[in-house]
Amino acid sequence: MTSPRTRPYRGVPAEQRRALRRAALLEAGLELLGTSGWAATTVRGVCTRAGLNDRYFYENFTDRDALLLAIVDDQAEQGTAVILDAARRSPRDLKARIRASVNAIVDFLTADPRRAHVLAHEFPANLLLQERRRQIIHGLTGIFVAQTHEVLDPLPLSDTDLELTALTLTSGLWDLLTAWLRGDLSIDRDHLVDYTVALLLTTTDLAAPLHHRLR
Repeated sequence: MTSPRTRPYRGVPAEQRRALRRAALLEAGLELLGTSGWAATTVRGVCTRAGLNDRYFYENFTDRDALLLAIVDDQAEQGTAVILDAARRSPRDLKARIRASVNAIVDFLTADPRRAHVLAHEFPANLLLQERRRQIIHGLTGIFVAQTHEVLDPLPLSDTDLELTALTLTSGLWDLLTAWLRGDLSIDRDHLVDYTVALLLTTTDLAAPLHHRLR
């Protein structure tokens, strides 16, 4: 016999309804955060936009900070999936894979102006997001290392030095994209992509000289 807590409502199981409510709250939160900013992203405002009672908010999030991190984590997960999918679809060729991955992440960030706002304005202004930035960069660094090994092995760098290189580039490219999305750089999209691809390719060319100097 189906218990009251799990009984379907209008044919929709309880867990699916909860997932739909959570998705609605995340979308409402992203809309407010990405257009009006964190100060305007209130529990009441999110619930109103999502068309839900505030008890459903607290069913999913302990407070506003938890919502903020959930929004960012959801977008980071989507962005990571975009990068991995682009790499998976590209040939096992360094230049082709780098260009596909760079194009994919730039397209992802510019496809929704709310993402650009969050990256360019909310991350620098929010201490909570600074820690999340570190965690996201750590994950991207792992992808960089894995993709480098897949395409370039054997590589004339130790795993430690490859990770340092990946961290340096990932952190720097995060700031570069942030500055571009904020409008601080007077370059167009194609120039940004071409520069980033050239930078990454040049860095791989420097692997052997870097290893030589570190010995």
